[in-house]
Amino acid sequence: MTLPQPDKQTDRYISDRQGIHARSDLDQRANTSDSLPDVLKHSRTRVVYGAGALDQLGKQARREGASHILLVTDPGIEEAGHVNRALTSVREAKLTVTLFDGVRENPTTEHVAKGVEAAKKANIDFIVGLGGGSSMDCAKGINFIFTNGGEMKDYWGVGKAAKPMLPMIAVPTTAGTGSEAQSFALIADPDTHQKMACGDIKAACRVAILDPDLTRTQPPAVAAATSIDAVAHVVETAGTTKRSDVSLTFTREAWQRIDRSFERANLDLNDDPARADMLLGAHLAGAAIEHSMLGAAHSCANPLTSRFGIVHGQAVGLVLPHVVRFNCEHDQTHYKELGMTSDELATRLDSMLIVAKLPRRLRDIGISERDLPSLADEAAKQWTAQFNPRAVAATDLLEVLRRAY
Repeated sequence: MTLPQPDKQTDRYISDRQGIHARSDLDQRANTSDSLPDVLKHSRTRVVYGAGALDQLGKQARREGASHILLVTDPGIEEAGHVNRALTSVREAKLTVTLFDGVRENPTTEHVAKGVEAAKKANIDFIVGLGGGSSMDCAKGINFIFTNGGEMKDYWGVGKAAKPMLPMIAVPTTAGTGSEAQSFALIADPDTHQKMACGDIKAACRVAILDPDLTRTQPPAVAAATSIDAVAHVVETAGTTKRSDVSLTFTREAWQRIDRSFERANLDLNDDPARADMLLGAHLAGAAIEHSMLGAAHSCANPLTSRFGIVHGQAVGLVLPHVVRFNCEHDQTHYKELGMTSDELATRLDSMLIVAKLPRRLRDIGISERDLPSLADEAAKQWTAQFNPRAVAATDLLEVLRRAY
């Protein structure tokens, strides 16, 4: 596969990181798991990985040329104490920082607009996204508008930012979305609730700081939902029609870590090696998305989140086993890279939902049977539906939703 080439803005960065992409900058004390896999050489984002890695934020930002940082986060991350650690690190590096904590779950164009206002007022030259997928997506959305102007809908799609964008560091506090490994911002329209996937290689993060200590403060429900989200990323990237040798390498590496650590990470949030495995696995799964996209499970999940407020991880996890079974009715090979038959994989996914104590039927989360046809219609319009290994129309997705009901 020919990998996407960096734009001129990132040429210096890509050149600078040759040979260091697969090594943590941390000392041996901070290495919480095995060494970073070689597949990360295919990522635009340099990874700093290990316990205590957040304390390197200031150093890493200075290394990337930061002077005045906009730190994008949400109140829950502040309450957990992670923001204070980040601010301390940045200030110790003699950098100026402006805090924007106006992010909320499933960020909309309104949240982005408020962040852009803060960025303009401070005249920032660097962005840090600290938190779950919402904080990182919002940070990327702010970057689009602050540097290129217009509205988020102008960037709906791929490669629509004409001007350079600011360098960015992402620091995930959950092991799930993998947003720090992706060049896409997922931003919702507050009126239509449509989620707009806005992608551009210029939006890819320069650095991802993966600090397993940060995931220790996740509430169990958040840990469960985000871990299932990571599982869904692995499974769907394994089967998508756009998969490649590179994406499958990311997928296999991600599955190895997530499959072996899922139960331990969900049953004991103090299991440091398991949480470290999940965090790195989620990052690798996010990187797989960058090269392969997603499928029908995410298409079905998005309307459940936008219309009914169902947490994304719950929504995608609930439909995922049914999508796997549907996709493999006539072809058992779609998910062979995961080392299981389709029946074995679907059963494994069911067991993960049970361990995570997540709902397994749509009726259990307040969805009515009469809602299914309209949900299927909306699911068929989602961008990821076109990459599903088995071609799907609204009638097919209605069948999946009925099985999940």
